[in-house]
Order: sequence, then C-alpha cells, then structure tokens
Amino acid sequence: MELTKITSGFKEMLYIDDNDLVLTIFWNSLYTAFFLLPLGINLPTPFFIISIVLGLINIFRSRKKHFSNDKALLLFPLYFIIMAFSLIYSDNISAGFDLLQRSLSLLFFPVIFLFVKEDASTVKKLIEFLLIGLLVSFFINLTVACYNVFSIIKDDFSFFELSLEGFNLLLNSLSDGWNYFIGAEFSGLVNPSYVSLYILLVLSYYLKNKILSRTRLLITLVLFLYLFLLASIAAYLTLFIISILLIFNIPDKNQKYTMIIVFILGLIVFLQNPRVFDFYTNVTDTAETLEIDNTSVEKSRLLTWDASVKLIEEAPILGYGIGDTNDVLIEKYKELNYISNYQNKYNAHNQFLQTFLQTGIFGFGVLVNIFVLLAIRMNRSRNEVAVYVILFISLFFESMLVRFNGIVFFSIIIPLLLKKRSILSSRIIRNE
Repeated sequence: MELTKITSGFKEMLYIDDNDLVLTIFWNSLYTAFFLLPLGINLPTPFFIISIVLGLINIFRSRKKHFSNDKALLLFPLYFIIMAFSLIYSDNISAGFDLLQRSLSLLFFPVIFLFVKEDASTVKKLIEFLLIGLLVSFFINLTVACYNVFSIIKDDFSFFELSLEGFNLLLNSLSDGWNYFIGAEFSGLVNPSYVSLYILLVLSYYLKNKILSRTRLLITLVLFLYLFLLASIAAYLTLFIISILLIFNIPDKNQKYTMIIVFILGLIVFLQNPRVFDFYTNVTDTAETLEIDNTSVEKSRLLTWDASVKLIEEAPILGYGIGDTNDVLIEKYKELNYISNYQNKYNAHNQFLQTFLQTGIFGFGVLVNIFVLLAIRMNRSRNEVAVYVILFISLFFESMLVRFNGIVFFSIIIPLLLKKRSILSSRIIRNE
C-alpha cells in the first residue's frame, strides 16, 4: 500500500502525456536537469541536451509558423547572433567557439518555448525539482563538513589531556573546523554564487503561499540556513532588497509590523556572519592598496570592474570579441599591476561588463533591453518582481553567461518570465 502511494506521488511529480512521448521526455529531462543543478557542474548537461533535441523535434513537427505572440523571446537568438558575429574579429577563435557552443541554449530554448504548450503547474515542477536538488545538496554538504570537522578533532585527539591546554586545543580544532561550514568550503559541489541564486529563486516562488504546515516551515528554515552558510554577499543584498519590497507591499498593518520585527531579527542574524565583516574590511581597505598584490575576493572584484571599464572606454562599439575578451582583460590586469587578478585570470565578474567587452554596445544593448522589457511587465505579481531583482543582481555580481550551467539556467527562466502570460503569476500559459 505504501509502495503504491509512493509510486503514485512520484508519477504526479513527472510530466506524463500518453499521446505525446516527445513532450513527455522533454519536460522530464528538464525536471531531472533542474534537480541536478545544485549537485554538480556536469551532471545536468546530458539532460539539458536531450531536452534541446526533443524541443527542436517538436518545432519541426508543429504546424505553427509564427512568433507574433512573444516576439520578445527572439532577443535571445539575436544576442547569440551578435556573439557569433564577434568571432569575426576575435583572434582566439578556439576560446570563442567554445563559449558559443556553450551558449547554444540561448538560441534554442527561447524558440522552443514558442512552440511548447505548458501551464503554470507544469512549469512549477521545475522549481519543485530544483528545491529537492537543493535539499539533497544541503545535506550532502553538511555531511561532508561534519566529516571534515570530525577528522580534524580525531587527528588532534591524541594530544588532548584533561587540562586547560587540552581544552584549548579542542577549541582551536573546532574553530578550524568552522571554516568547512561557511562559504565556498561548504559548497563543494557547485559555486556558492550559483547555489545562492537557486535558493533565492526557489524562496521567491515557494513563499508565494502562506506557510501553513510544519514541513513547509522546516524547508524554509533549511533554505535560509543554507543561504546563511553560503555567505554570498550578493545573495544577502538581494534578500535584503526583496524583503523590503515584500514588507511594504503587505496591506495589513499588524502583519506588516510583525514582518518588520522578523526582518530586523533576521538581519541581525545574517550580519553576524563573519564573512560580512570581512567583506566590509576588505572593501574599505581597497582604496589604500589599489595597485598591489591583492588577495581578497572583494578587492579583486572591484579591481576587475575597474579594468573592465577602462577596456570598454577603448573599444565601446564592437568590443573585443567573445574569443579575445578574457585574454585582453588578463593583459589589462598585468598592465595595471593587479597581480592577484592576473594570476587568477578573473573574468569581468559582471555579466553586463562582460557582454560589453565581448560584443560592444550592440550585445550590451540587447541584454539591457531584455531586462527593460522584464521591468515593464513586472506589474503582474510580487514574486515576479522578486525574481527580477534576483536575476538582475546575480548578473551584476557574476558573469553568469560564461559557464554552461548559468547560461542554460537563464535561457530557460528568463524566457518563461518574459512571456506575456508568465508562469510566476500562476496564470495559465497557452501558445495559441
């Protein structure tokens, strides 16, 4: 009986259409890929490729030949074409071609969604599978961190004695072990910036409804704890802005005051994260050490933006091509004596700057235009505004359209959000 219930529940999570095997595999491949996104860089790739192939098959068998309902989605193929054009004036064709190959989802997925029929419940499952993947990744990371701490204590245990010195040694071991529970050390599977983006997206969708069960409350607390441990300053800033927007949108005064108190308490907790104080110290010291060997991430990022802006001023029209951008940027680090940036070969760490460097004003204009159109359509629901802020800030602090996981994630989420009838407002989507 229990096995029957589990099987039935699993079937409800999947997309099943007995009359359309292509769309059935298409959606279930996407669900699997979203589940695997927080679990590894390469794990979801085969499933995204399968969904692209089946999505293209669905286009060719469809009788619909027009795109009049959602022309805004064609901005993504236009962005891809501009990237491809920049190869003409790139010397490093190999690097440019690799990026272009990783960016094929920007060309395919927006067009695929013009032909695929879907409703809010179908696309909602993408978020649900991503949520399950996040919970699995959290407990995997937690287990690994606990094991690392246990290993440190075990190695030092032979030195412990029933003395003050032994007690101090134990405290030092625990202090060293704490590093495994914070930042990049805690997220060994995927970069913390990407995981933080996934968590914020899930929270914005998951908290659309009231928390009426213990399970829902527990999941919410786990996600906030995960976000706290990842220690992404960009994610903290995004969460702060979203919280302010949602609180001031609450009509009931008593409920608003309660949420303000909860917000202040949560703010105090997040500010206790040691990485927040490190960030403030590292940024405030940057002015005094602008052109020396900088080691902090915060300093390096500011120096990266400084070098990027200087390069943009030298080639604002066409940029440097997707093949040469990173090479030119690395040479600029060397010229400006930004030693740490040069040694680590950082990209622009800002997708808007990265795009400007790659394709000049044309690619930058298309990318900005996408977000302008999104902003115009943001009057539909509060959680759409939250998702908009999440996506915008994530692109502002990271070059998300460089790695395949970031590219394919944005090529799915943004087109679905950009549609005239967005899934995030829980309205039915139909491509008529």
